[in-house]
Amino acid sequence: MTLAASLFAAGSAWAEQHVVLYSANDDTVNKLVAEGFAKATGIKVDVVSTGSGVLVRRIASEAANPQGDVIWGVSTTLLRLASPNLQAYPAKGREAVPAQFRDPNDLWLGTNIQVVVIGQNTKSIDKASGPKSWTDLLDPKWKGRLAFTDPANSGFSYAAANVLLSLWGEGDAAWTKMGELLANAKVLNRSTQVFDGIGSGEYPLGITLEYAGFLWAHNGAPVDVVYPAEGTHAVVEGAAILKGGPNPEPAKQLIDYLASKEVQEMLLKATFRRPARQDIELEAFASGMMPFSAIKVLPYDDAKWESTRRETLARLKTTIQNTR
Repeated sequence: MTLAASLFAAGSAWAEQHVVLYSANDDTVNKLVAEGFAKATGIKVDVVSTGSGVLVRRIASEAANPQGDVIWGVSTTLLRLASPNLQAYPAKGREAVPAQFRDPNDLWLGTNIQVVVIGQNTKSIDKASGPKSWTDLLDPKWKGRLAFTDPANSGFSYAAANVLLSLWGEGDAAWTKMGELLANAKVLNRSTQVFDGIGSGEYPLGITLEYAGFLWAHNGAPVDVVYPAEGTHAVVEGAAILKGGPNPEPAKQLIDYLASKEVQEMLLKATFRRPARQDIELEAFASGMMPFSAIKVLPYDDAKWESTRRETLARLKTTIQNTR
C-alpha cells in the first residue's frame, strides 16, 4: 500500500477535520505539503507561516490553550527550547533519520538539513577561478563582489559568522579576519537578496544556503555550489506535535507524512531541500549534491552563541560599519 493510500485509510474518519500547521518554511514548500497531505488524507491543512523564533514564542504563549497542532521548519535548537510544549510521538520511519537528528524521547524529528555554502555565478567568475575555501574569500580581489546577509536579520547568517569566528580562533585575530571578509562583502538586509543576486549575476559570489544554489542552477542560471574546504555549518530543521493541540490524531498523520521517504524525496526534487533521512539517493534528484557524510561539519556551540548574541551582533555591526 502506498503512503497516500495508507494515510487516506487512516484519515478517512477525519475527512472533515483540519490540522493547524505552524511553519517557518516558505510558501512554495507549505503549499506542496498542504496540498499533498489533503490529497492523501482528506484532511485540510491550515498553515500559519512566520519566522521560527516567532512561532516558538507563540506556542509558549499559547501553552495553556494551544491553537496549533504541528510546528515545522524550525531548527532543532529551537525545538529543544520548545520541548516543554511538545508531545512525544514516534513517527513512522524515524529510524531512517540518524539519532543526532532526532530527539531521544521522540519529542521532535529532523526532516531536512540546511547547509551553508558559497554560491558562485560562473558567468561572472569562471568556475575554476572562484574561491574554494572561506579563507579565499578574504582576498581583496573579491571586494564588492561578495554578498552576505546582515547577521542581525538572518539566523543562518549569524550562525555562519560564528562558525567562522570559531574556526579562526575567536580572539582578536579571528575578528581581524572577519573584518577582512566583511570588507569584501555587500551586506544585504534579506537572505533572498543574496540568493537572487547570485542567480542574476548582480553578485558573483555569496554566502548562501545549499538549496538556493541548486534551485537557481536547475532553473538554468549559471550558479555553482561550493562546499568550503575547511568545512561549514549545517542546521537540522524538524517537526513536532504541540502538546494539547486541538487535532491530535491528524497531527500524528501529518508528522508521519513529513517524515516519509516519499514526501522528503518530493521536496528534494521540487525545492532541493536536503532530507534528514539518509536512505534517499541525492544524485537521483539533485546532481552534484554531496552526501552529508562527505561534508565536513564544523562544531557549533548553540548555547554559547545564543547567550552572547547581543554582544556578538553589536561587534559584528561595528565591524560592518568600520569596513564601509
